[in-house]
Parts: sequence; C-alpha cells; structure tokens
Amino acid sequence: MPQTFDLIVRGGEVVNHAGRGLADVGVIAGKIAAVGDLAQASAGEVFDATGLAVLPGVIDSQVHFREPGLEWKEDLETGSRCAVLGGVTTVFEMPNTEPVTTDESALADKLARAKGRMHCDHAFYVGGTHENAPWLGELERLPGCCGVKVFMGASTGSLLVADDEGVAAVLKSINRRGTFHSEDEYRLAERRPLARTGDWTSHPEVRDAESAIRSTRRLVGLAKALGKRIHVLHVTTAEEIAFLADHKDVASVELTPQHLTLTGPEAYERLKGFAQMNPPIREAHHQAALWRGIEMGLADVLGSDHAPHTREEKARPYPASPSGMPGVQTLVPVMLTHVAHGRLSLERFVDLTSHGPNRIFGLADKGRLAEGFDADLTIVDLKARRTITHQLMATRSGWTPFDGFEAEGWPVATIIRGRTVMRDGEITLPHAGAPVRFLETLVS
Repeated sequence: MPQTFDLIVRGGEVVNHAGRGLADVGVIAGKIAAVGDLAQASAGEVFDATGLAVLPGVIDSQVHFREPGLEWKEDLETGSRCAVLGGVTTVFEMPNTEPVTTDESALADKLARAKGRMHCDHAFYVGGTHENAPWLGELERLPGCCGVKVFMGASTGSLLVADDEGVAAVLKSINRRGTFHSEDEYRLAERRPLARTGDWTSHPEVRDAESAIRSTRRLVGLAKALGKRIHVLHVTTAEEIAFLADHKDVASVELTPQHLTLTGPEAYERLKGFAQMNPPIREAHHQAALWRGIEMGLADVLGSDHAPHTREEKARPYPASPSGMPGVQTLVPVMLTHVAHGRLSLERFVDLTSHGPNRIFGLADKGRLAEGFDADLTIVDLKARRTITHQLMATRSGWTPFDGFEAEGWPVATIIRGRTVMRDGEITLPHAGAPVRFLETLVS
C-alpha cells in the first residue's frame, strides 16, 4: 500500500546533511516524515519543485522588529512578513524595544503580541542588565526565550553593560550561551569627538577596529575564566577573526550579509546614512578576513541584524542619524548571489543559516532537513535573476541598502511546519508563526 503524506515536495534538489541530490520530501503532521524517492506515494498536496533547490528553513537569529514602542519603524507583523517573503522561516528578535525586554512580563507581552500576527516562527531574547543579572538564569529558561542578549557598547539605558563586573555578573547567572554586541563603550566614548558632521565616512573611525577587538578580548577572557559559552554577534574585523579562531571552545561567531557585501568608504559615499550600522561597514581588508572566516569554518551563523529606521531618520546629518538597516528580506538573495559567484558553496550557506543555528542555539526541532524535524523549507531558484529594489521590500521603513543589487538566486517558497506560507512573492497563509522550542529548556 503506497504511503500517504499531507504534503510532498517533489523533484527538487535537496541540500541537507547528506549533501546535494534530487529527492522528494514527505511531510506528515508538520514534520518531515521521509526524504528520498516518493514517486509511488500520494499526498493531499504536492509541491512541484522541479528545477528548484530545497533547503532547510533559513533561520535568522538576529532581528530587531521594533515592537513594542517603535512601531513607526517596524512591527512584529511587518517584520515577519519581510522574513517569509525572503525565505526565512524562523527569527530571533532582540530586546531593545520600548519598554525593553528584561523581565518575564515583557517577554510574555511580546509572545502575546506575536500570537496570530507573526508570519514566521519566532523566539525572543531577554536583555541582560546590571539590575536583572541575578534572575537571568530563570529568565533564560522561559518558553519562547532564545537566550540572553548583552550590549557591551552601542546601546543606552539599562541595556548597556559596559563594565567587566557587569558582564561577569550576567555570565555567572546564565547557563545557556550568552549573546553579545561586542564593542568597547569606553573607547567609543573617547572617540565620539572624531565624528565629522554630515560625513558618514567618519563612522568607522569613531567605532574603529580597536573598539571591537578590545571588547571581544575582554569578553572571551571573562567567558574562559567563568567556564561559559558566548556568541559574538556581527563580527567585523580582521583582528577578531584571527583572535576568535583560537577560542572556539567558548565563542561562536556571527557574520552579516551587509559586512560581507558592502565596503567602506564607498558604501558611505554612495548610501550616506543608509550605510550606517553598528559595528560599522569597514574597509575591504576587514571584509576579506570575514570571508576567510567562512572559508576556514570559523563562522557559525549568518544573521541579518535587521534594524530598520525611517528614511527621514536616516537622512539626518551624521552623527544625528541612527545606526541600523533592514536585512531579513534580502539575506537569502544576497548570499545566494555570493554562492553563484563562487564565494561560498550552497552547502556552506545551508550550514550558516540552518545547521549552524541548530547547533549554536540548541533548537529542538528546527534547522535540519531530516526525518523527525519540523517541515521548515526554504525553496529557491538558483538561476533566477532579479533586481532588489526599495519597492520590493515589505518593511515599514520602505528601503534597503541593496536597492539596485542584481541578485542571482531567489526564494520562491517558504514552508513552515509543512504549510506553505509564501509562494512566488505572495503570502499564502498569513499569521502562521509559533514560538520555537530549545533543547536546554524543554518542558516535559
């Protein structure tokens, strides 16, 4: 008797732990039930993936969706709309909202806001502060929490933990891998007078490479002394790549498509405030080191650091312009273009966007295209050539730093837990997102 599935994704080139090859994917009750030749099987729904690549669902482990408090820039609905249109099935959202996400009630509020509104699966970071450090071990175990995020620089108010004592207090309290924005706030404060009004090329001078490596050395030293695991977000410097290569026992590494694609000073001259982010877009020799980090296996994940601001806000003269740019919708096509140009293999892209997040964050049932895992699939046309434009972006901010970018490779469908939520640029099943589960916090 032929097997029957709820969904069969048929005839695509599957890219997973086994490599690359033509195969069908069978789904039952939202889980992957079979991968292989299912020609004799039937299904309630068949997705013809002939000529397409079928990848494990892309996970973006760093987004800022701005809700609550900053909804004129983005909100959970619009940000997650960007995600699924870009082929992203799961996001981890950051705590620097208003109010900040630093206690149980704020996390519960975000989860309640997400229910019935977010299009992709999701989890939220709790921000680590001086004040809540004693309770972070309990907060990081709450359902829907992907871990603790600490800003060592580039933040204000309670979320800024610039001192070693504060960072150590956070690390002592937590048991999961801590996630860090690593820039030395003390050096940044010293260098702020170097900002030239209206000149964005001074941004990487204010936030220089030494600011990053100094902070990362401090962070790794504390993690080693305390026997804790850390995740260093958006690494940007050649010095950090060389240093972190010797400390993989405690430190995992995130890179972003922006830092791998844009270079200074050209990006600042062309895009002005729209190229401003923290840490900055840097010179070509730093970017070359980031690519070496991918080639040598040092980089663990890709995150978009999707952090939108309005056009009006970004048009303010530097340094009054805010740092941050949209990115969750463009992560897949930008990086697939690098695949097409031979900068990384498709298998390495999958490792950075699915297998890597699965390993680093301990995802219970996501990040693998394998039997028993959630049927999260990102289906892409590797031969599609399209131009990224402001008009294609679903973000409330209405712009992208990649406007005019000629992409080679494009997401054509996003499947989450066996349900097609995006196909050919259209949302087909809205508001289907649900919280993510983690191995370290499973509740029996």
